[in-house]
Amino acid sequence: MQLHVLGSTGYHPNEERQTTCLMLPEIGLVFDAGTAMFRVRDLLATDSLDIFLTHGHLDHVIGLTFMFDILWEKEMRRVEVHGAADKLEALNTHLFSEVLFPVKPPFDWVPLEGEVEVGGGGTLSFFPLQHPGGSLGYRIDWPDRSLAFVTDTTADPDAAYVQAIQGVDVLVHECNFADGWEAQAQLTGHSCTTPVARVAERAGVGRLVLSHLNPLVTGPDPIGLAAAQAIFPETEIACDNMRIDF
Repeated sequence: MQLHVLGSTGYHPNEERQTTCLMLPEIGLVFDAGTAMFRVRDLLATDSLDIFLTHGHLDHVIGLTFMFDILWEKEMRRVEVHGAADKLEALNTHLFSEVLFPVKPPFDWVPLEGEVEVGGGGTLSFFPLQHPGGSLGYRIDWPDRSLAFVTDTTADPDAAYVQAIQGVDVLVHECNFADGWEAQAQLTGHSCTTPVARVAERAGVGRLVLSHLNPLVTGPDPIGLAAAQAIFPETEIACDNMRIDF
């Protein structure tokens, strides 16, 4: 299985990174629809597409308005956008209001209810995260591998969600701020480097990939990778178009 990091920053894109979007092309599954969503078109290799939204903030959903181009001349059997019912209702009402967007793209809203079967014999589960407005994390378990996606939350090794990601092979976790910005992280519902590494350590994951990076800080190491690796050595920083084999 291969995970493509299509967008690895939060809030707004910069010259190096688009906002959050991950894709598993082999099974036609996408996590979040940030500004990097346009890249899905070139990777779409299935006749179904499932988009799982963590929450409704614009940097995670604006790519839904790109769907006409993404699906242009694609023969699709099914396109579904999954998420918490209240978030989907808000997006349908507001993001796709005729005042903002003239015609709703060809997909169906599917509120999350329990576990979801996904391609490759996998089972997707979700769990709540602490973030202004509410957010969800996701985990997929296949018979021989597992993956978790945690974005837009303030990392804490004692947080309830840590139990939900125990032992996954790959954890993609937000890390918007370097250490020293804890007050801002708490205010905005985001994470600093050291607490994220401690979450990975506590959860016993195999590999930690730091994403949703601060768009105001550019370069190869915007969050102080050494601090994370001192706690959890198998840590790396996501970048746009990165491919993760697992």
